[in-house]
Amino acid sequence: MEGVAPIVLTGMAAVIFISFGAFAIVSRREGESRATIVAGLLAVGGAGVLLLLALLPVPVPGVGLGIVAGITILAVIFWFAPISNVVAPGGRPSRRVDERDVMFARGHLVPGSPQFKSYYEMRPENRAGDDRTRALPGLLSPNSEFAEEVAFAAAEASFDITEALGPEVDGDVAPDRVDFDPGVWVDRLKELARSNGAVDVGVARLEPYHIYSHIGRGAGPWGESITLDHSWAIAFTVEMDHTAVAHAPGAPAIVESARQYVESAKIAVQLAAVIRRCGWRARAHIDGNYRVIAPLVARDAGLGEIGRMGLLMTPGLGPRIRLGVVTTDVPLVADAPGDDPSVLDFCAICRKCAETCPVGAIPGGDRTPIDDGRRWAIDSDTCFRYWHAVGTDCGRCMSVCPYSHPDNAIHNVVRWAIAHSGGARRAMMWMDDLFYGRNPKPRGSLPGTSV
Repeated sequence: MEGVAPIVLTGMAAVIFISFGAFAIVSRREGESRATIVAGLLAVGGAGVLLLLALLPVPVPGVGLGIVAGITILAVIFWFAPISNVVAPGGRPSRRVDERDVMFARGHLVPGSPQFKSYYEMRPENRAGDDRTRALPGLLSPNSEFAEEVAFAAAEASFDITEALGPEVDGDVAPDRVDFDPGVWVDRLKELARSNGAVDVGVARLEPYHIYSHIGRGAGPWGESITLDHSWAIAFTVEMDHTAVAHAPGAPAIVESARQYVESAKIAVQLAAVIRRCGWRARAHIDGNYRVIAPLVARDAGLGEIGRMGLLMTPGLGPRIRLGVVTTDVPLVADAPGDDPSVLDFCAICRKCAETCPVGAIPGGDRTPIDDGRRWAIDSDTCFRYWHAVGTDCGRCMSVCPYSHPDNAIHNVVRWAIAHSGGARRAMMWMDDLFYGRNPKPRGSLPGTSV
């Protein structure tokens, strides 16, 4: 045994050096300086300790191997231990949301207009807070805290393109109908969405709680009741660049956000147009012109779970996505919904987004009863007010989320462990803090702020 111990310790040293060394290389490519340093130190330090034990005289190698083996066994047991809270599903809303109450719609109200007067007669409790928001510089304002002329111009140009696509969300339906089996329709439409840039695509049966009750912005008369009698919804995701998001709440993040709204709008508009050309009704739902609540549709279409920050948490990219939706009456087949207790459990113990939110808009406590379920309810008004102060759509919560790391083999091993083991969820939360920091700094400089 004493002769075997040095060989085993040397082999273990090689495994540690290669594993952490590879992680250091990947982290450097991702621009994660802290993770690069920590992984490099663990590669050299961990391998060095084991090699030292292997080189020391008998009985040190044998004793050292016993201790290391014991620690490894305990770590493996903890890694796969079913340690977790009993997590109830989030439930489904029992009522429809009036889009006029959404912060984006209220932000479009023009003082002195009939809509302005009508809304605050209906919701006088929102007037004071909204006036405070209007007094700030505003989203993409040159007077905002994080203003960058070229970056803001790029974001505005993207938003203009999305707005220009607004008239194309719906249209005439071809008189000749193409008939396929519902499963064939699903395969073809998913393939089309992916070929145009979608990362993932899912189908849900359209439910009343998916649909806004009244128009708050976009096409159609403000305040008009919404009737959307389609039967199905196709939801899809597009990826936001990891490096750009890492600058959040700086200007590069909103440039990427606006760019991916364009990409999701292009895919949705084309998908809806294809369906209409095949003789079936279809409407695209894009930024500024929704009739449905995209995250709820996407969750029911199996694309992810709603996390602590109120965003859809997808399996491979976390919240680092933008959504598009097409509703239609073409016959389809629903995917399994994305209810995921492992995500809810991880969000319950992590709290990283809540602790790093610049204005405390994300709750740090437990989920609260809302409608027919439980969820975390963010303070959307405070969040939106911060956007108007800094000029960007922030994204700080998205940038620090452990689920937001790039979609590659190393991070996907961690995602697999988080999905399958409560012990791994707790270990990975600690390791994410170790490698990336509990409050990681945004990429680049943020002049005039302590964020």
